[in-house]
Amino acid sequence: MNKYACFFVIVFITFSSCSTLTKTAKKDFNDGYYYQRIDGKKQFVFIDNEDDIIRIHATKIDQNISIIDTIRIEYQKATSFNQASFDIDFLTIPLKFRPTQLNVPPQLNTNLNGAVYFGYRNDKYVISYDANPLGKSFRNINHFGFSIGAFTGFGNTFMSPTNTNNILQQEYDGIVWSKGVAGILAVNNFTLGLAIGFDNLLDKNHSIWIYKNKPWLGLAFGLNLN
Repeated sequence: MNKYACFFVIVFITFSSCSTLTKTAKKDFNDGYYYQRIDGKKQFVFIDNEDDIIRIHATKIDQNISIIDTIRIEYQKATSFNQASFDIDFLTIPLKFRPTQLNVPPQLNTNLNGAVYFGYRNDKYVISYDANPLGKSFRNINHFGFSIGAFTGFGNTFMSPTNTNNILQQEYDGIVWSKGVAGILAVNNFTLGLAIGFDNLLDKNHSIWIYKNKPWLGLAFGLNLN
């Protein structure tokens, strides 16, 4: 199996896994602590989902302990809830755009790579209700998520005379260390990220590689780990 076949297998597995984990970990409106803004003020609540009922419990912090009001339950027809969290992802960047370097034109690389991503994430769940002609209401939940953070990991790059200013006279796949920042946007089932990064070649030819520490722009996909 060549490297391109391996790449497409990894991308397929990543997409499949992302679909499963995103639904259970981030996309679904699960039980937990959220905050909402009422009249411009932030209010913390605990959401209790049971079948088709959403119970909203007021919450307050007393001596760093969350206290949930289990007596007063609020029911609202249309509202939105936010949840902030620390995000840990496995990130893959299937496309890297490298600007012109020396006499080499812009490159669009599809090398294998993987990285660990750490960032701040905010998820927003917008709840609304539609009624049919019989007056029966149906609940709609739209999910919007945004995460920004940093990543670090490893990948490979094709080494040749072209990207070493004709100093290297052989061709091989070199190992690179990648690092940078990324932003990930999620809208319901759609997730897409953009990354800006830098690569360092991890062998003796690192000093002659024309892309050493040169910025690139990448298309990123994340697999949530927490």
